[in-house]
Amino acid sequence: MARLILSLDSQVLAEYNMNKERYTIGRLPDNDVRIDNPAVSGHHALIINILNDSFLEDLNSTNGTYVNGKLIKKHALQHGDVITCGHHQLRFVDSQASENEPDEFEKTMVIQPSAAIEERVRATKAEPSPPPPKTGGRANGDAAGGGAIAPPKAKLQVLSGAFAGRELELVKALTTLGRPGVQVAAITRRADGFYLVHVDSGTPDDFPLVNGTPIGPQARRLTDNDVITLAGVKMGFFTG
Repeated sequence: MARLILSLDSQVLAEYNMNKERYTIGRLPDNDVRIDNPAVSGHHALIINILNDSFLEDLNSTNGTYVNGKLIKKHALQHGDVITCGHHQLRFVDSQASENEPDEFEKTMVIQPSAAIEERVRATKAEPSPPPPKTGGRANGDAAGGGAIAPPKAKLQVLSGAFAGRELELVKALTTLGRPGVQVAAITRRADGFYLVHVDSGTPDDFPLVNGTPIGPQARRLTDNDVITLAGVKMGFFTG
């Protein structure tokens, strides 16, 4: 099923599952996707879904409809297309295509870790972290017979930019993110949680931010709902 993700100034406002044949976009209340902004026409654009294809049409709007920055009258939508109506953006997500192809965010921001990066992460000291809570018995996740603690689960959700709404499951021991020459960091998955480590940047001591504060040269332990800012992109860290 295709989806539309509505955002303004890189902040996600709403998400729409496209399970009907026709979706109207506009300022008036009778639209399927209502954008209450003077820059958007009353009935601005129309999306028609035919089998597995989706087609966008501008409805003679005052300010025009754009796809990936280009003015259009009619356009066959593809996974990852960004529709601009006024000041708002609608990202078109084709779930079927996203299952079969690498996510655009992953192709853009996720870096294959090199031996040098792995060594840099191993050499980075972690900030002091509180001891795990006492349970009075076996640790959480232990099997009845005394099995190993289940590894933690977490994901990143993009909060800003063209990829807002995309998610990345943190299933690897080391996930390297960023843009070489701008800012690169790694998230390492350990038994006691996830840690963010600064790897490299175009400017000396240009560290990633967690909740608006630079992490510095040490590994920073992440907690649920932390907001990471890396290479100009904001990402939410969520556990469970």
